[in-house]
Amino acid sequence: MIEISMKQYMAQNPRLKYIFFGGKGGVGKTALAGTGALWAARQGRKTLLASTNPVHSLSGLLDQDVFGKPTPVTGVPHLDAYEIDTHDTIEKSKREIREKIEWFLKFADIKTKADEFVESATMNPAFEESAMFENMIGLMFKNEYEVYVFDTAPTANARRLLGMSSVYSMWVNKMVESRKEAVTLRELLSFSKKKQQKDPLMDYLLDLGQRMGNAKTLLTDASLTSFFFVALPEALPIAVIIRFINWFREFGIPVGGVIVNMKIDESGVEPSSPDFVKNRVAMQNEHMQTIWKEFDGQVRAILPLFETEVRGVAMLERMAALLYA
Repeated sequence: MIEISMKQYMAQNPRLKYIFFGGKGGVGKTALAGTGALWAARQGRKTLLASTNPVHSLSGLLDQDVFGKPTPVTGVPHLDAYEIDTHDTIEKSKREIREKIEWFLKFADIKTKADEFVESATMNPAFEESAMFENMIGLMFKNEYEVYVFDTAPTANARRLLGMSSVYSMWVNKMVESRKEAVTLRELLSFSKKKQQKDPLMDYLLDLGQRMGNAKTLLTDASLTSFFFVALPEALPIAVIIRFINWFREFGIPVGGVIVNMKIDESGVEPSSPDFVKNRVAMQNEHMQTIWKEFDGQVRAILPLFETEVRGVAMLERMAALLYA
C-alpha cells in the first residue's frame, strides 16, 4: 500500500527545486522526468527539463527539437526543455583545461607544451561525466528557473555524476594543501619577486573548492533536492535500486522515493487472454511483493503499461494525472 503518494510528497516538500529521475536503462526515466516537469509547469512554476544522459531522448519524447539549448515546449507554458550537447560540453571543457594548463605553465616558468597534459587529463574515463557535471551545476547556479527536473543517465552513471561534488571537494582540498606546501617551499628557496606575486593556481583551486561546496550544499539539501528511482516490476530494475539507494543516502543525496512503471492492468486480463500476458501478470505480481518489502513506505506511485508509447504532451498529461493523483 502506498503510504505517501507522489502528490502528497510534493505537498510536504513545497520548496523542491532540483528533481532527479534515475534507474536502470529502459525503465522510463525520460518519460517520468517529462511528466514531473510538465506537472511543475502546470502549477505555474517556471521549469527546466534537462537531460544529463549522453544518450538523449527528450526530443523524441516531446516531438520537437530541444537539442543544444533551453527551448520552450510547445503547448506547455512555463516549461523549457534542454538536451545538453555532450560533444560541445566536452570540447568546451577541453578548451578550458588547455587554457588553465597553459596559464599555469607560463606562471611556473615551465617550458613544456600543454598538449601532453591536456591529453592525459581528457583521456580519463570520468572526463565526460565531469564535463556533464560542470554543465549541470552551471545550470543550477544560474538560477533562472523555479524548478529543475533532470533526466539522468542509468543509475551507475548518475551515481558517479552526482557524487562528483564530494569527490571534487576532497580532490580540491588535497590540491590546496599541496599547493600551500609548494608555495612555502618556493618562497624559502627563492629570492625572486615571484614570492610577492599572487598565485593564480591557488586562486583557481579556492574558487573551484567554493563552487563544489555550493554544489554539494544544493545536492544534499532535502528541502531543495530529491532523487526518484524509477523501477519496473522486474528483477533487474529492482536489483539496481536495491544496490544503489543506500549509496545515494550515504552521499547525502535525498531520496524522494520509488515510482513503479509499466504495471499491467489486471482488470483487462481475462481467462481467454494469451498465456504470455497471464504469465507476465503473475511475474509482475511476484516482483511487486519484493518492491513492497524492499521499499517499504517509499513507493510513491504505480503507473500502468499504456497501450501506446509515452510520447507527446498529451500522453505526458495523461501520465501526470495518474502520477499525481
